[in-house]
Amino acid sequence: MEMQRQAYRIDKVGSTSNLKLVTEPLDDPQGHEVQVEVHAIGLNFADVFAIHGLYSATPKGSFVPGLEFSGVISKIGKDIANFKVGDRIMGVTRFGGYASHLNIDDRHIVPLADDWSFEEGASYLVQGMTAYYALVFLGGLQKQHNVLIHSGAGGVGIMANRIAKCYDAFTIGTIGSNKKMNVLEAEGFDGKIVRSKNFGQDLEKVLDGRELNLIVETIGGEIFKAGYNLLAPQGRMVVVGASQFASPGTKPNYIKLLWKFLTRPKIDPQQMIQENRSVMGFNLIWLYEKVDVMDDILQEMSQLDLGKPMVGQVFDFDQIHDAIKLFQSGKSTGKVVVKTKA
Repeated sequence: MEMQRQAYRIDKVGSTSNLKLVTEPLDDPQGHEVQVEVHAIGLNFADVFAIHGLYSATPKGSFVPGLEFSGVISKIGKDIANFKVGDRIMGVTRFGGYASHLNIDDRHIVPLADDWSFEEGASYLVQGMTAYYALVFLGGLQKQHNVLIHSGAGGVGIMANRIAKCYDAFTIGTIGSNKKMNVLEAEGFDGKIVRSKNFGQDLEKVLDGRELNLIVETIGGEIFKAGYNLLAPQGRMVVVGASQFASPGTKPNYIKLLWKFLTRPKIDPQQMIQENRSVMGFNLIWLYEKVDVMDDILQEMSQLDLGKPMVGQVFDFDQIHDAIKLFQSGKSTGKVVVKTKA
C-alpha cells in the first residue's frame, strides 16, 4: 500500500530556485528493498551540480537530488533477511535522498552504530568512500607518503587526512580562507596552506624538499596546474571534484563557466610519460553499481581508526535552500547536513 511522502523535487535543472517541496506517493518496497524513514541527509557537490544541470550523471526529467542519508527502516520487502523494521541505518542512493521516506535496495545500506547520531550517519559514506577510493585504490597510498589534500576542512578532506595519517603520511591541507585554519589544526595536518595566486610557491615551501607523492584534487584551474607541476616521478593526482565550477548563486554564470572550461589546464599524455606522473579521476556514482567494490572499501575502512565524521552545520528540512546556499558559498566546514526530523 502506497504512502505519502515529502520530497524536494526539481522538474527543470538550471537553478536551485526550481527545487520545490512536494507531497507525493511512495509505493511499498520491492523484494530486496527496504523503506526508510529518513532522519538526516548529507549534502554533496554532486547535488548542486545536478541541480544546475552540470553533472553528466543527472537523471533525465524530474528527479529528487541527494546521494546519502540515514534513518530508520519502516518497511521491508519480502526477500529481506539481514534487516528488520526499526533498524537504524545509513545509506547511499543514486539521487533521491532529499526526501522524508525512500525505498532503497538493501545492498546500499549499512547498520548505523548505536553511538552515532543520524547526522553523523549522513556524513560518512560518500565522503569516506570517496577519500579511501581516491587515496588507496587509485592513489596507491604507501607508508610515509607525502600527500596534498585540497579542501582540507571539508568532509572529504578531513576523512582523507585521517586515512593518510593511518599510513603515517605527511599531509598538507589547503583551504580557501584563513577562517578554516582551526579545522586543519584540530585534524592534525602537518602542512597548512590558504590557497592564493602564490600557491605553487607556498606548496614548495611547505614541502621543504620532500617529494610530493599524491594529490587529492578538488579545485581545478591554476591550483590543479601548480600541484601537478610539483608531483614527484611516479606521483599520482586523483581528481574527485572541480569546485572552481561551483556557483555561489541560485544559478550558474554560464559565460564565466564556459571561460573557465575553455581555459582549464591541458596535460599532454606524451609529456606525462617523460615526467612519469599520473592523473586519474572518478566520481562515486560509478561505484553505486559496483556493490562488491563498495563492500571492500567499507570493510577496509572499518579496520582503520577513523573516528566519527565531523558534522559542521545542521539545518532543518524546511531550510534546505539555506543549507545549499551555505554549501555553495565555500564557507562551510565538515559536513553540511539537513535533518528531516525535529
